[in-house]
Amino acid sequence: MKISYKWLKDYIDVDLTLPEMDDILTQIGLEVGGIEKIQSIKGGLEGLVIGEVKTCVPHPNSDHLSVTTVDVNSGELLPIVCGAENIAAGQKVVVATVGTTLYDGDEEFIIKKSKLRGEPSMGMICAEDEIGLGQGHEGIMVLDADAVVGTPAKEFFNVEDDTCIEIDLTPNRVDGAGHIGVARDLAAYLKQQKDIDYKIPSVEDFKVENTNTAIEVVVKNEKACPRYSGVCISNVKIAESPEWLQNRLKTIGIRPINNIVDITNYVLFETAQPLHAFDYAKIKGHKVVVKTLPAKTKFTTLDEVERELHENDLMICNAEEPMCIAGVFGGLESGVSETTTDIFLESAYFDSVFVRKTARRQALNTDASFRYERGTDPNNTVYALKRAALLIKEIAGGTISSHVIDMYPNPVEDFKVEANISRIESLIGKKIGKETIINILEALEIKVDKIDGDQMSLLVPTYRVDVTREADIVEEVLRIYGFNNIEIPNKVNASLSYAPKPDEHKLKNMLSDMLSYSGFNEIMNNSLTKANYYEGLESIVEDHTVRIKNPLSSDLNAMRQSLLFGGLESIAYNINRKNTDLKFYEFGKSYHHIVNEEHSNPVKNYFENQHLSLFMCGAKNSTNWNLKEEPTSFFHLKAYTENLLKRLGFNIDKLRINEIENDMFTEGLTYGVKKKVLVEMGMVNGKLLKKFGIDVPVYFADFKWEPLLAEASKNKVTYEPIAKYPSVKRDLALLLDKSVSFADIKTIAFNCEKKLLKSVSLFDIYEGEQLAADKKSYAVSYLIQDTEKTLTDKQIEKIMQKLIKSYERQLNAQLR
Repeated sequence: MKISYKWLKDYIDVDLTLPEMDDILTQIGLEVGGIEKIQSIKGGLEGLVIGEVKTCVPHPNSDHLSVTTVDVNSGELLPIVCGAENIAAGQKVVVATVGTTLYDGDEEFIIKKSKLRGEPSMGMICAEDEIGLGQGHEGIMVLDADAVVGTPAKEFFNVEDDTCIEIDLTPNRVDGAGHIGVARDLAAYLKQQKDIDYKIPSVEDFKVENTNTAIEVVVKNEKACPRYSGVCISNVKIAESPEWLQNRLKTIGIRPINNIVDITNYVLFETAQPLHAFDYAKIKGHKVVVKTLPAKTKFTTLDEVERELHENDLMICNAEEPMCIAGVFGGLESGVSETTTDIFLESAYFDSVFVRKTARRQALNTDASFRYERGTDPNNTVYALKRAALLIKEIAGGTISSHVIDMYPNPVEDFKVEANISRIESLIGKKIGKETIINILEALEIKVDKIDGDQMSLLVPTYRVDVTREADIVEEVLRIYGFNNIEIPNKVNASLSYAPKPDEHKLKNMLSDMLSYSGFNEIMNNSLTKANYYEGLESIVEDHTVRIKNPLSSDLNAMRQSLLFGGLESIAYNINRKNTDLKFYEFGKSYHHIVNEEHSNPVKNYFENQHLSLFMCGAKNSTNWNLKEEPTSFFHLKAYTENLLKRLGFNIDKLRINEIENDMFTEGLTYGVKKKVLVEMGMVNGKLLKKFGIDVPVYFADFKWEPLLAEASKNKVTYEPIAKYPSVKRDLALLLDKSVSFADIKTIAFNCEKKLLKSVSLFDIYEGEQLAADKKSYAVSYLIQDTEKTLTDKQIEKIMQKLIKSYERQLNAQLR
């Protein structure tokens, strides 16, 4: 929810600084998520002045340029070379003086002293598109003759500065979804320190001028639409909105469309009551019917998407067809257009559950549905209707040509809530006094209907849909009184609970979720296994096997020393049943013993260790019409392994990585810290696969859980906000000696540009007849980004040239 500070001051007379406003709004439950300075024209026309062209002669060295002198009331005439065809002496123009910054979208450029074909130029005479005042570029802007020379353009064009306050509105505070609601809450807080109140625009001038365009309204589903209000306005003129209205909407991020639509948006963000304007001529039968339609009815919305309706989607229909999805989105055919002269203005109260379900089903999220889903004020529809009608008369002309239609069979009354002052003070944790509590409630427009000692009967206004219990009253009192005004007691009674850091269970759940989302299935194998799996292995010592004294069978005669063999059993089981594309993970323990020979009587020391294992085989993805089958590879498993390590806070570049090849792995890697091995991963040795009858490559990763957990506890998770500005991608094709690795290229790149270079990736390697035998070609991609501003071509080119020179100097590289 975005609030304009200037707009807010229309309803409450405050002169708070932005930090003060931020602090107060956050204290009273309207948490400020951000504050941004907004200008109706980018740059605010700073440095631009009104000037008068004193002389204008053709450029001696050009057939399309003119040499002018311009008076900007600076004490001397400025020589300016201009290329516009409509330049002439005596004109009043807009001049960008030397040092002025002009904007073209996200690009900016600074006006400098220059020479154009030999003639000096000390500024620039501007066209309207060059300073953000329009789209025209046929020539320079020529102002009225009475424009005063030397006047800053900012003053001449009434450039408006404003501040946009973004409020992170919680779902229960829909009353704060409009400027009036925020002003009301702000006044309730400030009223505790001084005499202040908020005001709302009057609608007393509203009156029906004729009944020439009356319309019939029928509400067939009163549960979904408890109240429906509307009025007709005829002879309106569709045009652009006045500048003040456009600026208000632009400040809060709303794009102006035309005066009628802009007014409905304006009143929406003013009162939190959604409105909708229909073209009266398109309402067939001059009848509005609020009802649901049969399932699978087709309806085209304003975004030109044909949607299929659900049987419970509430629709606003005319005598023949649907016109609008109630409370969510308008229809393509019934909206206001340039040819509209008469309108029917709708202001309704729709049931929040109906709107929420429809919005979810149709995947629509609009400003209207946002408010209806949370619960609008049923007693505010007519006020918002009259407010919009008066603005339409003022801005778009027209006459109010029908009575206000108000279908409200079961009026919603204020909520009745019982509250006890002593209990309120008990829950708050401080005695603040009956008078203070009553003053706060009255400031919040919560009426004290009856009071008997400490017991109060309260009437809560219908716009506070979240205040229905005594606990809600306590919260209301406390947020206005101020959480910071509740002193911390000298003694605090609490029970302390300790959780290990890091929490092993949380980490397991986190990694399980991550793997499951990546397409892995969790398996759980028996800790009992075959002892002969370890016969003849060097990487797993057979003598360390913990054997069962009374085994049930030869297949379950030992405790497993590795999770590998249970995983291979699962893979073989699936492959034998034609399920060949497999991704498994398992958390489990391994067991072994070591004989301590130092004692006179050798002692067996038994150990159990926690592991996380990953298994992959078959195709990485299933084949379909637009995706070729890709077999699982060593590098797929490597990517999953490193992603898990990164998720635990490890910097892969700082880990010790070694290659391994033994009787468990045909090829593999170990990841470690100092002398600790954290992970072993790679392609399972073919001899082991034969024992299980597996004839496809299998990839296995073994995470040593205890050392991994111990090292992860030392990691600090850091973050940085997502950059607002775009990144730029550049590629280089480098001819290098075969001895040069990609790691060398990457290291040099980051040493060369530490701030703006975000990533370096290799996307192609070429070795062939066209290159010398000792050469290869690397195609390398670079991602460059500045988190504080948009990069210019000059900056990017400078970085790339710096990289090229570093490669040439350090690697003897050549560009291909």
